[in-house]
Amino acid sequence: MRSLLKPLVLGMALSTALVGCTSLTEQPASTPSFEQQKQINDLVQTGMYYYWNGGDLKKVEQEFFKGITLKGKFDVVEASFEQASELAPNRLDLRFGIASTQIIQSKVDDAIKTYESILELDPENFDAGILAAAYKKVSGDMEGYKAEMADLGQRYPEQTADYLSTFERTDTFMATELNTKASTSKEKNHTIVTLGYALSPEGEMRQPLIDRLEQTLAAATKNPEATVIVSGGVPNGGVTESFLMKQWLVEKGVAADRIYMDDKAKDTVGNAIYSTEIMKELGTEHVTLISSASHMRRALSIFAEVADRENAEISFDNLVAMDFDTMEEAMTVSANESLVIYRDMLRGSGIWAYPGLQI
Repeated sequence: MRSLLKPLVLGMALSTALVGCTSLTEQPASTPSFEQQKQINDLVQTGMYYYWNGGDLKKVEQEFFKGITLKGKFDVVEASFEQASELAPNRLDLRFGIASTQIIQSKVDDAIKTYESILELDPENFDAGILAAAYKKVSGDMEGYKAEMADLGQRYPEQTADYLSTFERTDTFMATELNTKASTSKEKNHTIVTLGYALSPEGEMRQPLIDRLEQTLAAATKNPEATVIVSGGVPNGGVTESFLMKQWLVEKGVAADRIYMDDKAKDTVGNAIYSTEIMKELGTEHVTLISSASHMRRALSIFAEVADRENAEISFDNLVAMDFDTMEEAMTVSANESLVIYRDMLRGSGIWAYPGLQI
């Protein structure tokens, strides 16, 4: 089992330093010249800046990507990693970055081809193989998926069996019943985990987050012995989601010493990783996960995967803030949602989307 907690912190902290380093996934090749290495570093830094922040597309077209018409920030990310890979074609970390960006843009067939190009350079690369298999499954290519898994199973029986179980659990979560009413849990060592939602530019909570907190208050009231984790570390207006979430709950009467803040997470995978770190300290055995209905299946899949990889024996139920008109709509899983669930579950399993930069 690969641990996620310390590598994520290390990777995030050293992202700038790692860009120019030899990757663990890099194949032997001639060393790029100083100028080429500088250009690779600039391209990767540009790509990751646009991944997190977006920016001026016209400006970056003129400076980096002449002749390419960019339609959005992920075009910049993909183009950055593609040009960096052209300068260092044997650096597999750059190819993983290309494929991850293609997945973000729902370019699944392109991503599978990119993973296959990694396997041409490194036939023993398990991560590329399992990613190719998973996305073939998501895209409906069950014949290709089964062939890929059969091949991986012969060479890596334990790892492949582990992922087969993960895929089965993920598929189960995609059909899970969504609960809209708080209930009293009989489980021991119970923790309520509430996921954040982006604040306004002025640092104010938006309605989806308030809706989640209303459900948190109801669950905390019905389960007075449960600890509470509020997770969200994206700052706006000088405050993070988790800070305002705790403040709101305390003002509504929840004791401050029941509430633990994760103020590091920048996305749902981070929510799972950092909340699991807290839950291991608390000795949590059961979680009521709270988020919006549209987000719950993905959140459950990621949290369960991270808990499993961290050897934390935690069971999960859910409580949702409805953001659909009907439960029938809420229970419908689109093809795009399936893709996003698998994408982030795989990140939660320890496969970095951008090796050394972003899990």
